[in-house]
Amino acid sequence: MQNLNQRIATLTLLRKELHKNPEVSGKEVHTAKMILSFLENYPPDEIVTEVGTTGILAIYKGKTVGKTVLFRCELDALPIEEINTFEHRSLTNGVSHKCGHDGHMAIMCGLAIELHYKRPKTGTVILLFQPAEEDGTGAEKVFNDPKFIYKPDFVFALHNIPGYKKNQIVVKNDTFSCAVNSLIIKLKGITSHAGEPHKGINPALALAKITTQFNQLIQADIAAAKYCLITPIYSKMGKKAYGVSAGAAEIHFTVRSDSNSEMQAIESKLEKLAKSIAEEFQLKCKISWTQSFQANENNVEAVNHIKNAVKINDFDLLEKEMPFTWGEDFGLLTQQFPGAMFGLGSGMNTPALHNPDYDFPDEIITTGVATFLQISKQITDAY
Repeated sequence: MQNLNQRIATLTLLRKELHKNPEVSGKEVHTAKMILSFLENYPPDEIVTEVGTTGILAIYKGKTVGKTVLFRCELDALPIEEINTFEHRSLTNGVSHKCGHDGHMAIMCGLAIELHYKRPKTGTVILLFQPAEEDGTGAEKVFNDPKFIYKPDFVFALHNIPGYKKNQIVVKNDTFSCAVNSLIIKLKGITSHAGEPHKGINPALALAKITTQFNQLIQADIAAAKYCLITPIYSKMGKKAYGVSAGAAEIHFTVRSDSNSEMQAIESKLEKLAKSIAEEFQLKCKISWTQSFQANENNVEAVNHIKNAVKINDFDLLEKEMPFTWGEDFGLLTQQFPGAMFGLGSGMNTPALHNPDYDFPDEIITTGVATFLQISKQITDAY
């Protein structure tokens, strides 16, 4: 059995290897192989592979019946060019671990080591290495996979949080991270000669009105009721043909709410408004949604398990008042099972998530492992 320093060195080395070999959502084939290779040294009772495409379930069983607890991390990286020059920088052009999923996987593998050497007294602990978090499809793919036959009593996940003290545990009851959905509006008119625009239907004014009308619906104060943030992301219209009045346009928005139910109301309102404006300008309108993230609505009992684990480990605890405004597809799992996500501070001066110079700080790995391990003991040992 490795001592603590050896385990830390093993997990740090793994984290850096994962960092060097990133893969985007749905393409995490090599990443999954690296995780499986690691788990061969600390074998669980059961491994299920290719869950939701590239996902992995590592299952550790107690000697007697009991509760089931699932811990989840993410496999995927981002389509961002890394600007760091350290030895473990990404070897893949245009792809890098800028959300810290390499560190989250290392934490989960640290939990795997602990569970290998000491199985739960009762029940079952499931470690989910989930694909495709960044594009919002992974949790749904896993949940809908026939291989995912489990109904855990609790589900947990963490996310490293730059701007918070290293190793600080950040918790919140109810909404931890916001619901996020992305809207695509396609408008179809009729091209005409640029000298005779009245003989066609140009979507420019509709684009402008949709943008300004959507802007009026924004309530950007996360501390106030009915938080609603609508951000224009991308637009295009016509072609670079200066003799042609445009006949088609497309515009994308990302929408955020601190409530799943309120998000549904916002989605309906935006669709009706876009269609009404399109009709006003005699345009055909096609609407679709993509990269949907449910709000992480934390269960109070699950949050209490996190708080107790922090207390027993004598870690620093911060109880957050307002939700984080980013989305995380773990929200789908907290809609299906009692559970909670918590934050793990990754440093006051650590670059922000998705910044090109971000790198997960290895010194917070053991805090994540210890917190997860204590939570698992509280649930499986107390049955």
